[in-house]
Amino acid sequence: MVRIKQKLLFMSIVLCSITSCHSSSSDNPENWSEEKLAGWFRSGEWKSGWEVSPDESVNAKELARQVFKNKKRWGKAFLFLKTNDLGKLKPGKYELEDDSLFVNVSEYQTKNEEEVNFEAHRKYADIQYVVSGKEQIGVVSLSETEVVKPYDDVKDITFLKAEKNNFRMANPEKFFVFFPSDAHRPSVKIENKEEVKKVVVKVKM
Repeated sequence: MVRIKQKLLFMSIVLCSITSCHSSSSDNPENWSEEKLAGWFRSGEWKSGWEVSPDESVNAKELARQVFKNKKRWGKAFLFLKTNDLGKLKPGKYELEDDSLFVNVSEYQTKNEEEVNFEAHRKYADIQYVVSGKEQIGVVSLSETEVVKPYDDVKDITFLKAEKNNFRMANPEKFFVFFPSDAHRPSVKIENKEEVKKVVVKVKM
């Protein structure tokens, strides 16, 4: 009888272990089908209730990977965007989690295209949202660029150039997410120069 109980206990432990592993595996975006990924992205559950839509340029697969790795940090980032009156935030830096998660609020005038280079980061992902005004943001793969100014480890930025721009409209109706593989060219004027207020959430990778 004791042996039977021990055997049942062993089988129970093995079953629980297998179930746990399966659950963990199925939750990992690396194992998701395109259909599941698209459903997760459309659901917007990852935005902590923030109602602004992501731009079509956002890399859904990479976003899912990063959210899976650190749901708490990404959740806190989007919760900040949801719960604050962004239009009333004063320009400056707002720390949410020391250097792992912070917000830069800036006000500036959009620029001529020739005044702006592409840029990319290695340590942080950017959630960029134009609160007021509008601008163009060029979005290309890092692999399609050439270095103009070498990477600055302190500022976590490198400046680049690319043959194409793939400009996207940035306005209060949508937000962007840029990962280290995404080169972006922000603050370019559309027709005339105009004042823009932007919130950038820096999420450490």
